[in-house]
Amino acid sequence: MRHSYGIVFGLVLLSFLVQASVPDGDLARLVIIWLQAATLVFAVRIARSPRWPIRAASALAVLVAIAAPVLWIVHGSIPDGVMAIATALLVGVAPLVIAGGLLRDVRTAGEVTLEALTGVLSIYVLFGMFFSFVFAAVNAIGSESFFNQVADPGRDDFLYYSFTTLTTTGFGDLTAAAELGRTLSVVEALTGQIYLVTVVALIVSNLRPRRRVDASAPAGDDS
Repeated sequence: MRHSYGIVFGLVLLSFLVQASVPDGDLARLVIIWLQAATLVFAVRIARSPRWPIRAASALAVLVAIAAPVLWIVHGSIPDGVMAIATALLVGVAPLVIAGGLLRDVRTAGEVTLEALTGVLSIYVLFGMFFSFVFAAVNAIGSESFFNQVADPGRDDFLYYSFTTLTTTGFGDLTAAAELGRTLSVVEALTGQIYLVTVVALIVSNLRPRRRVDASAPAGDDS
């Protein structure tokens, strides 16, 4: 692989940390939008996606990143709709871009490298961010709080609940109140476990033997 998915993985982690730790506000929204746009743009460039819809989504991400500060100045705030578009572009398009790029790179190289592992882990973290966005949308649409324990949950609550569900940690301090929320939680838990025991396990198992073969190659050449 000519490019490293480590850049995308770093941007995804940084976006997660900002969303989880920075209090909600226009400045926080602007930073998150910029990070999400940068993640998608880098994912498209690294994956070298040939499909025009993917490139169009990348261009839209750049447009949203430029429009956000303008709206903040003109409108006095960054509307929820702009934030929703940026989030949807990241969690909806970026995993598809990364997955397509990984398949092409593995087929071309004929091996699994560390870059493939970072790409696979990026998709895993994006899964957690995607479900947190879905939970927040359900909370906004519904007449009652998504959680039994919190009347007015914030962005950090949804992220925390999503990743404890994705990893099946299940502390129990936050639980879904309605049937739809519980169903979505089960879907996320199954997605996280199936992804770990299939895709991640497959990548890791093929990564280790390749390292041993590569390490022994120079010795054979010298002889």
